[in-house]
Amino acid sequence: MNLFETSRQVTVLGAGMVGVSCALALQAKGWSVTLVDQQAPGEETSHGNAGVISRSSLLPFNRPGLWQNLPAMLLRPGPNLKIRPSALSHWQWLWRFLWHAKRSSFEVTTVALDGLIQLSSDTHRAWLKKAHVESRLRDTGWLWLYAHAAAFESGAASREVLQEFGVACEVLNAPSLQALEPHLAPAFSHALWVKDAASVDNPRAVVKAYVAQFLEAGGQLVQSKVIALQQQPSGWQWVNPDGGVHWTPNIVVAMGPWSECLLEASQLQNNFKVNMGFERGYHRHFQPVEGVRLGRPIYDLSGAYVLSPMKDEQGADILRMTTGVELAARDEGSNLQQLECAENAARRVLPMKSAVPGSDWLGARPTTPDSRPVIGEAPNAPGLWLAFGHQHIGFSTGPGTGVLLSELMSKEATSIDPRPFAPQRF
Repeated sequence: MNLFETSRQVTVLGAGMVGVSCALALQAKGWSVTLVDQQAPGEETSHGNAGVISRSSLLPFNRPGLWQNLPAMLLRPGPNLKIRPSALSHWQWLWRFLWHAKRSSFEVTTVALDGLIQLSSDTHRAWLKKAHVESRLRDTGWLWLYAHAAAFESGAASREVLQEFGVACEVLNAPSLQALEPHLAPAFSHALWVKDAASVDNPRAVVKAYVAQFLEAGGQLVQSKVIALQQQPSGWQWVNPDGGVHWTPNIVVAMGPWSECLLEASQLQNNFKVNMGFERGYHRHFQPVEGVRLGRPIYDLSGAYVLSPMKDEQGADILRMTTGVELAARDEGSNLQQLECAENAARRVLPMKSAVPGSDWLGARPTTPDSRPVIGEAPNAPGLWLAFGHQHIGFSTGPGTGVLLSELMSKEATSIDPRPFAPQRF
């Protein structure tokens, strides 16, 4: 093996949507890739999402106007946002997150995220077709539902931004919503049909299909926990809990909410310190009532849940309900109050059978202070590449992250501007 071939070896840590995307994109450019995760692919944060791939996700939570709404949010917290005391352990993230709720940061973030989402959407379609699972994709958009006119008016600023970016949307009144989704209860005065959106019927199955494609093309998959990284004169070593040491010339950290603590455990925080927070979210599955169907995911803004039609692992129809955001420490125990409130709201909108036993899930989604993921080479650490901090939109941004990172690592022209995602901004 010559020096060039050795330099094109890379180990990707993390087999969620982002890590698998990095592995696939690097492999497509001729890299020899090993994918490492302590769990089977797609079993952690990538398992629990709503399966939506939408340009509307360009809107970050820390946007202009957040400061004005903050007192009401803290004094009268609603189902969209729950703040637990343990969230204060990430006070540095919280302060910087609020600091970025200004027009200048918002404009950079929306443009950057829109480019990343569009790149991801195109890449998803190509990979789904190559993996022979394109039937899992629905091009039916998704719906934002407003209970009354005042709620609809409160969302005017968001709709203006989507219009500015040319995101295809259609405003529906109650009769037109009923015609589109006849099984919904007549509980909404308005809806926004986001047409620049698609969804999949099983996000975990999509990740596993991508991994199968990666393995078929000669990639290696290792199931192991990684507890530390060690910089070497000619590359990097990653260490497992038994003290086993594995050398690699290049390494990609794509471990989602566990990424930054790995860097800290490896005493690399002086090179790079983002101070991430965690937008935790829950989901629960329901069996649909016979004859009752949804044609697309729905987002009930008042009830603060998304309800997505999906397939379980056996191919049976289910409904996945995901909740609003819970700010808390990454490993804080679950609090089912948010799930219960969301279920009560969802049952007023769509008939559903009992919850599927054992389907409750909680995930911690890593969020940077400026709501943009970290993509690029770590400062003062050649060969250490970073791909994490995708908040709750990793499914919409993972493939684009992989493509962008593979272009940076291969020293090629990039499909989108990498500067808004560069680690050096921290």
